[in-house]
Amino acid sequence: MRKILVIGAGKSTAVLIKYLQDKSVSEKLHITIGDISIANAHKLVKNHENTRAITLDIFNPSSRRDAIQKADIVVSMLPARLHIEVAKDSLQLGKSMVTASYVSEEMRALDQKAKDKGLIFMNEIGVDPGIDHMSAMKVIDEIRDKGGKVILFESFTGGLVAPESDTNLWNYKFTWNPRNVVVAGQGSAAEFLQEGTYKYIPYHKLFRRTEFLEIDGYGRFEAYANRNSLAYKEVYGLNDVLTLYRGTMRRVGFSKAWNIFVQLGMTADDYTLANSEHMSYRDFINSFLAYSPTDSVELKLRHYLKIDQDDLMWDKLLDLDIFNPDKKVGIPNATPAQILQKILMDRWSLDKGDKDMIVMYHKFGYELDGERRQIDATMVSIGEDQTYTAMAKTVGLPVAMATLKILNHEITTPGVQIPIQKEVYGPILEELESYGIVFKEKERDYLGYNPDVVIG
Repeated sequence: MRKILVIGAGKSTAVLIKYLQDKSVSEKLHITIGDISIANAHKLVKNHENTRAITLDIFNPSSRRDAIQKADIVVSMLPARLHIEVAKDSLQLGKSMVTASYVSEEMRALDQKAKDKGLIFMNEIGVDPGIDHMSAMKVIDEIRDKGGKVILFESFTGGLVAPESDTNLWNYKFTWNPRNVVVAGQGSAAEFLQEGTYKYIPYHKLFRRTEFLEIDGYGRFEAYANRNSLAYKEVYGLNDVLTLYRGTMRRVGFSKAWNIFVQLGMTADDYTLANSEHMSYRDFINSFLAYSPTDSVELKLRHYLKIDQDDLMWDKLLDLDIFNPDKKVGIPNATPAQILQKILMDRWSLDKGDKDMIVMYHKFGYELDGERRQIDATMVSIGEDQTYTAMAKTVGLPVAMATLKILNHEITTPGVQIPIQKEVYGPILEELESYGIVFKEKERDYLGYNPDVVIG
């Protein structure tokens, strides 16, 4: 039996494990799931004869190395910052490794040593990053193969709630890490290229500069810019590109309402609020508003942000119950972002029967034989339930597929890498289609930069 060690039994691991279990007999696989919580690991075993659970403390070097030594390949589903210790052990013990996370500088520094040992350290093989890389490179390589030159690339991804579970005014629920939603876009200005010009959007303007997108059968979406799109010029070899933009998708209207929190300062995560554990939700809102001996918190907020009482934006705020004087924050030394996250989790957590949805949209503009054309590629995946979610599916399946293909010597290029080579993306995209993860491509006249789709 070939032994696969999966470290981490979090939300994205269920589909990954099921895929490997389904292949375990035909591919002669034995799967070990290691987690600090043996109970979480056992939930994924499901009494499968070729799967076992072990307690694995990632901060215990001897426990970690012992588990890695016994494996033929290692899959790390840990938080991104923890991959490097697994990688160092895997390098020392001669094991290839797969993660869904972005390549860190520490991970990149292991590239030559991994090559020298003939090891594959595959990263960014989830959904975003992952499926976005593979689906983009497929079309980019096809354009190049027929002699074309890519002059525009835009890419958007969103983790959203499925239409049948969309039951609040924000058209949004947390389908993944709530903290990442609350602090999205902070740290630096969004950087991108538009018609050959470098553009920057500072954080306080980010959610008022959105692009509209339409997906057949699913309606209209909006997207705000990710922090740094420019890195993908080198990653994808887009030396002649004039427009390069990556963004996050939401339903139309979300960003305008979210901007209220940004303007108030409620998404800040760099300082703490005194006496936060005893604050009510109403106190929290009031702490960002000017003092008035007569005006209510509601009135001060409407005046400050110039929101009319009959505005849908106001209804969205009321829907969150943020003016409730009886609900307590209950978190000591909390940052504004932590408190906002708690308030939102009251209203935006998935209900038992809810399903999530992943949406992805690529635009490719290219020149061929003196003519400009555009290809739009879209993908929608809907989850089955709260275990086999669309997020778990689109993260877990590519990780599992890459792991098996490395074991089977179908992926052979050594080193620290991401899935932008045809030997990786070709067979994985083809197999993903059998699981319903399919991109629909449409060719059209080249639109280029359209100022009508930009707000602000």
